[in-house]
Amino acid sequence: MIKLALYLTFALLFSACSVKTYERTQTKVFIIKSPKIKFADTGYIRNSDEKIELELFMAGKCIEKISVNHLICVSDGCMSKASFNKDYLSTFYDDDVLQNILLGTPIYGGKNRVKTNDGFEQNIKDKYVDINYKVTPHAVMFKDKKNNIIFNIKDTE
Repeated sequence: MIKLALYLTFALLFSACSVKTYERTQTKVFIIKSPKIKFADTGYIRNSDEKIELELFMAGKCIEKISVNHLICVSDGCMSKASFNKDYLSTFYDDDVLQNILLGTPIYGGKNRVKTNDGFEQNIKDKYVDINYKVTPHAVMFKDKKNNIIFNIKDTE
């Protein structure tokens, strides 16, 4: 019984970061600033309905892959979404904030969402966050002034 549980645990951990097939691939220009990630260059967002992969390049070389599924996997290993937020972003963020930013979908369940001519905007401010989040067909901009975190994702021209 213990061997079976150990086998299932290993299978689950290794399958979370296994090779995946993606339906959509987009080349983007990224500016990311967080406590653990500082990046400004091109990259790819690959996704299907269930999973997302962010691949960041600098001078043509892949420097980081971040896979988002039920876990988030980075070069340091796989972790829960809450653990990723704690280590890489902010403990005050919803678990799906990274996934929503990468896909350009509303954050925080659409709280304070205002439709604009070409997308939407959300402003979320409380004692833990001061977020301005804008999504248009060609760009996603996330800025949290309190936690000093920026995601700026634009189409390549």
